[in-house]
Amino acid sequence: MSRARVPAWLAVAPTGFVLAWGGNHFTPLLHVYETVGGYAPWQANLLLGMYVVGLIPGMLLAAGLSDRHGRRPVAIAGLFAAALGSILLAASMTSFVLLCTGRVLAGIGVGVGMSVGSSWIKELSSPPHDHRASAAVGARRSSMTLTLGFALGAGVTGSLAQWAPLPGQLPFLAHLALCLLAALALLGAPESLPRELRARGSLREDLRVPAAGHPTFVRLVLPAAPWVFAAAGVAYAILPTTVEAQIGDAATIYATGLTVLTLGIGALAQGTVGLLDRLTRGRALVVGMAGMSAGMILAAVAAELRHPVMVVAVAALLGASYGVCVVAGLVIAQSLATPRDLAGITGVYYSLAYTGFLLPTVLAALTPVLPYTGGLVIVAAVCVLCLTAVTWGLRRPLPRPSEGIRTDDVEEEALEPEVAAIGAS
Repeated sequence: MSRARVPAWLAVAPTGFVLAWGGNHFTPLLHVYETVGGYAPWQANLLLGMYVVGLIPGMLLAAGLSDRHGRRPVAIAGLFAAALGSILLAASMTSFVLLCTGRVLAGIGVGVGMSVGSSWIKELSSPPHDHRASAAVGARRSSMTLTLGFALGAGVTGSLAQWAPLPGQLPFLAHLALCLLAALALLGAPESLPRELRARGSLREDLRVPAAGHPTFVRLVLPAAPWVFAAAGVAYAILPTTVEAQIGDAATIYATGLTVLTLGIGALAQGTVGLLDRLTRGRALVVGMAGMSAGMILAAVAAELRHPVMVVAVAALLGASYGVCVVAGLVIAQSLATPRDLAGITGVYYSLAYTGFLLPTVLAALTPVLPYTGGLVIVAAVCVLCLTAVTWGLRRPLPRPSEGIRTDDVEEEALEPEVAAIGAS
């Protein structure tokens, strides 16, 4: 009896998982850096968002490089950046500059995981590597891999910080060990981008992503993407701060629990996107944005009432909305790409999504003049406006793909339940 063959995408999944782990396992440590490190709340939140500085340019550059040289070498470079970032973070509790540098390197690693890792998983979830997967399976597998990394990384780090010695060092050393294991798994992963399909010409030309200018991307993905990680940031960076006085010494593990809850529910919600699209005739993104708007409104109420149980409920709602939006938006974005700019459009999508992760830093910096309640009221109003824009965009028929965009895939793959009903009346 022959042994069952392990799916090729599973060799890449540990890399995406570990890179996501390195991006988010810092979140439960905010309280540690404020109490043990002596940093102000705005400094701790700046460290949280600092990896966006490395993530967005790293993501876009990694996408272009992988479209030119293949997925494997860029993924290995991402693992190296993430490992170096953890080394710096473990050694630099007393140096804010080095902590910022470590977070930037962690961001570069996450950028590689989200653009190159997601593209690699999607390609290995399609023929000739996987003949049974449907068109949307690759997006679900990649987003699920990242979400589990975000959630479990935060959970393990928070537990180590609460109960183990060396809370500012041990979590990063654990991540370093995981990077080495992921690199070993990567050795067995097949390269998914054939040489004949790789980008040619200048790197500047490679960085162009024509699909990002597609009308569907502009009217649907653009207004929705930033709320993906804005929801996560509000749920496990802002809301725990509002109830610290009520939680006391359990603040670190409470924040850890909120992070795991938010992302765990988000992971479960990602599997419902296909069903939601079928039930709503292609409007899963609207469902996610509606939940997002309700969650932001309730977040403002929770910040005012400062009730730990209500904060948990709001985090769960924001997590579910995050899960629906991240997959619904990614499916639409990737359906517009050619093989040569799949990593590029994935990088653009996640770059837009990650701009929302700067929201906690902005709200924390404004607290001397604008309390969290007032800031969240404004955030909720903007979210409702974006929901209106996405809803209005879905009233119009799905345009034909522009020149240079993969016509056959948009018509045959994107016009599955996940996207086909866009614009249906």
